[in-house]
Amino acid sequence: MAAAMTQKACVAGVAVNAAAPSARRQARFVAVRVSALAQKAEYIWYDGQEGQPQKGAVFNEMRSKTKVLQKPVTSMDPKDFPEWSFDGSSTGQAEGNNSDCILRPVCVVPDPIRGGDNVLVMCDVLDAQGVPHESNTRAKLEAIINDAVKAEAPLFGFEQEYTMLSKGGHIYGWPSGGYPAPQGPFYCGVGHESVYGRPLAEAHLDACVKAGLIISGINAEVMPGQWEFQIGPTGPLETGDQVMIARWLLHRLGEEYGIVSTFAPKPVKGDWNGTGAHTNYSTKSMREDGGMKAIEAAIERLSKCHPEHISQYGTGNEDRLTGKHETCDINTFRFGVADRGSSIRIPLPVQLAGKGYLEDRRPAANVDPYTVVRLLIKNTIL
Repeated sequence: MAAAMTQKACVAGVAVNAAAPSARRQARFVAVRVSALAQKAEYIWYDGQEGQPQKGAVFNEMRSKTKVLQKPVTSMDPKDFPEWSFDGSSTGQAEGNNSDCILRPVCVVPDPIRGGDNVLVMCDVLDAQGVPHESNTRAKLEAIINDAVKAEAPLFGFEQEYTMLSKGGHIYGWPSGGYPAPQGPFYCGVGHESVYGRPLAEAHLDACVKAGLIISGINAEVMPGQWEFQIGPTGPLETGDQVMIARWLLHRLGEEYGIVSTFAPKPVKGDWNGTGAHTNYSTKSMREDGGMKAIEAAIERLSKCHPEHISQYGTGNEDRLTGKHETCDINTFRFGVADRGSSIRIPLPVQLAGKGYLEDRRPAANVDPYTVVRLLIKNTIL
């Protein structure tokens, strides 16, 4: 009798006790079947406050919540996923007396953490009137993509650097109350003495690949505990969407490893490299034979709007762009071939080929990727 009262059912691989009476057991199995067919959709957005004083170096701007769809949506088309809302007064995006903000799906990818039919849904934010919220930098980018932009088919490669921290804010892997060896052995290093945090970096790479993101690679960076992943080559909106999803995955996986990832431009003062988001950029004209002329013309135009870019290239970037540690001084614009101390670098293979792309080395790691893309398009094509 006792055995009959404690029969077990298995739900998602976990054994649970099931009631013995047949009617109750049948109802339970029906409930399990229905829930097993449901789809979990993680709605992701950003609050537009990355690097702001209220966030500091530890807290990030990514937000998300789970919507359960009893009838799975398998098209992966964002238009087939319902809009949703959230309390903007709790994210700094609305006042309490009119707090509802709308989440509009714009990009859907497989959820590499939950697996199955579950998905990650990148959203942009609309205000209570249904127009793009002031924090919605994606909408500002989308608004400038006209026929002239489409004809040039711009592509971007976004190099996202980040620094791992322990929960207490200490650089992950650094000696308690002290410093590791000086910079030199750590960039692209191998070995327990040279590399800190590889398990998270590898898990993040795997998750991005499983999510179908166009991720080009990862590497340990110059400062120990600092890493980089690269998204691209991708189009304008895809670049922003995929960088934001990749950032969310990094923070989400950090929960499992007890690691906080910060995009602070200069997490450690002194003789240590800062953290940037070098952005590789090309147009159809740059990629064609003789494209070096288009690259040089773009650089000339960028030289005339340097302050506009710097003002939007990340909070605290002045601590990073000092003219040291592979940077150009924040108030100076210059370019060079294979020069990592320049504002705009022309890679040596590009010069040799006479075509290709340029690298904008000015953006800080906490920059908004939609903003970088918008400014480069605005000031080189339009």
